[in-house]
Amino acid sequence: MPWLLLFAAIVAEVVATSLLKSTAGFTRPGPSVLVVLAYGAAFVLLSHCLKRMPVGVVYAVWSGLGVALITLVAWIFLGQSLDAPALAGLALIVGGVVVINVFSKAAAE
Repeated sequence: MPWLLLFAAIVAEVVATSLLKSTAGFTRPGPSVLVVLAYGAAFVLLSHCLKRMPVGVVYAVWSGLGVALITLVAWIFLGQSLDAPALAGLALIVGGVVVINVFSKAAAE
């Protein structure tokens, strides 16, 4: 269950971050409310994960997958271009998350 909550927290954070530009500096009420709600949901869900999982593991997965997902969203939906070094960097980030979760004993604490 904590892994599901963590994934939901990451998705909520990616949604919020994806909508930030549409707030126009928080001058547009609709997108602004959605951003605040999505970030609020992300942090509530994240706090529940921390009841059962080590903070280092949670933060590594949160930040690593969050960076990778927001980059993919920006590429697919917002027209951001990705070159070879950007793709290599993303692969290293995702690889680091996999190493922590598959090989580290810290993930099992």
